[in-house]
Amino acid sequence: MDISTIVGTVLGIAVVVVLMLMDGHLSIYVSEHAAIVIFGGAIASTMIRFPFSSMIHGLPMGMRYVLQMRALDPRALIEEITKIAEVMRKSGPMALETLKVDDPFLAQGIRYVVDGYDAEFIQNTMNKDRDTFLAHLDEGQKIYRAIGDCAPAWGMVGTLLGMVGMFANMEDPAKLGPFMATALLATLYGALVANLFCLPIADKLHVKLEEEDISRSLIIDGVMQIRQAKSPGIIREMLLSYLPDHHKAHFVDAEAAA
Repeated sequence: MDISTIVGTVLGIAVVVVLMLMDGHLSIYVSEHAAIVIFGGAIASTMIRFPFSSMIHGLPMGMRYVLQMRALDPRALIEEITKIAEVMRKSGPMALETLKVDDPFLAQGIRYVVDGYDAEFIQNTMNKDRDTFLAHLDEGQKIYRAIGDCAPAWGMVGTLLGMVGMFANMEDPAKLGPFMATALLATLYGALVANLFCLPIADKLHVKLEEEDISRSLIIDGVMQIRQAKSPGIIREMLLSYLPDHHKAHFVDAEAAA
């Protein structure tokens, strides 16, 4: 699980709830009209922007991956691919069949090597799998960003509707308060939906998309080098190009200590 996403969401909700309790009862912040304007309007706008099938697929996928931490980081992947290359060099491709590989994408590539598929097939297939996965993740990011972009605008729509109702009933002071509350709560709901949920989720999905792009590209290159029976040292040096300089230093220090 991605702890930062969970802690950040809980902390944000806690801050809002505490402030509401300090100002009065939570019930005064509940407005069915504002909720209909924000959630109904934001969903309607997003459905106009995207096909319905994309929303059905992108919303749950985005939520799943925003809460999920990748099992292996690039440094761990390089270490694992190097060990697999050592087994390949010493015992041949059939020895890879008994290896336990945690990352599903890497396990798929190793299975292709064990089954004897040619290099072009392996590279083309894994590139397509990577690109398809990244496209779906990007789709989820765009949908959450679209909701986050339009929620404050729909909050303004709710505010304007509340003000229209308020000015239309100026002769009845008893109705002014509820209309004003609806107007303000629509703006509040829109800001919370956008800035506490949807836009942070979209940004986190963008970060994870970049991480997955690097990790899966690294895996593809590593599998191709294993398929060509390159030495573990050459494979390690080639894959280190995916790491920033401060992470490369970790491998240099480890080799020096050895």
